[in-house]
Amino acid sequence: MYAEDELTLQDDDGRNDYRVPALFRGLLILQMFNAQTRTLSMNELAEGLGVTVSAIYRIVHTLTEMGYLRKLAKNTYELGPQVVSDGFSYLASRDLVDIAAPHLNALRDRTSLSCHLSIREQTDSLYIYRAFAAQRLSVNIPIGTRIPCHCTAMGRMLLTGLSPAALDALYQSVRLDDHPPPAPKTLPALRQMISDDRERGWVIHRSDYSTAIARGIYNHLGEVVAAINLSGPEAVMDGEVSREHFQQELAQTAEAISRELGGHRAG
Repeated sequence: MYAEDELTLQDDDGRNDYRVPALFRGLLILQMFNAQTRTLSMNELAEGLGVTVSAIYRIVHTLTEMGYLRKLAKNTYELGPQVVSDGFSYLASRDLVDIAAPHLNALRDRTSLSCHLSIREQTDSLYIYRAFAAQRLSVNIPIGTRIPCHCTAMGRMLLTGLSPAALDALYQSVRLDDHPPPAPKTLPALRQMISDDRERGWVIHRSDYSTAIARGIYNHLGEVVAAINLSGPEAVMDGEVSREHFQQELAQTAEAISRELGGHRAG
């Protein structure tokens, strides 16, 4: 004799429905919580599923025992720590380059411009991936290249992830006046530049007849963990219509990569 959870049901079209009812309801319960709905009572859970409280009592109890729900008060629940632990353990196991590479390759193909991915190591922007546009005037920065953060578009986006206090601590012993404009020459100037970059959400940087536009990649806490750019000849990048198109393409790509990391932009 089969238990209820093992029954093979038929849907309205007469086709076999192999869903496990208890598992199906348990996952639906977890999906009922979101940024706007952080707590739910047992009655609200049952009402959301269109069933009685007794029909989901054992499911809710099991989810609570396993840490997927946390009981706050009598018959009131929120998502438990196991949801976050499982989700972000999986996300952390995926390499940033593996996630970003397909998106950057597609961005390069759509724009015919080179794309790069970098992370911050102290005051340097470290290039860890490139999608090279094979054209005569393409920007081609090799993987492993390190460039001071305050001198590049991606580096400046990486610095937006630091608080003003952390930025001051990082640069308190760093000499800034030996780099050409538009790199800031003083710590107060750097602080103001990064504050403006953070508020804008993107950076454009021109140098040596080329232009780069950068955006940040965010994790589940809204923290900047990497940056990507689109870079190409000044003549191609600096037209107003072209620049707006490239900014939109870059923004969509940064959002897609962040989403795969479970991330979002803070604020």
